[in-house]
Amino acid sequence: MKLPKYPLSADNDLTTFEFVSEGSKGLIHKLVQFTPTNLKGIFILAFGDKDHLTGDIDDLVISNNGDSEKVLTTVVATIFAFTDKHPDAWIYATGSTKARTRLYRMGIGK
Repeated sequence: MKLPKYPLSADNDLTTFEFVSEGSKGLIHKLVQFTPTNLKGIFILAFGDKDHLTGDIDDLVISNNGDSEKVLTTVVATIFAFTDKHPDAWIYATGSTKARTRLYRMGIGK
């Protein structure tokens, strides 16, 4: 099944991705980053709204833009792109809160 997703832009190494969520709260810039750990080949996936002042990820803000399924599908698309370029990578991801981890699990299971 093909689900709708947002267009992505990425850096050359495909470790940082950006897209724009479009919904009831307007346009919200999102970031996905794959950061290497001290263990070779293991990366942490970070995701959230882009802070317009710092350019960093805010993974605690609650956007409620009405497009969570499309956003999650877009984040999954970044995983496919990243692992195509880095086929031996292992990715660790969890929500910034228990509720978000549960939401992400439900979305992925769907």
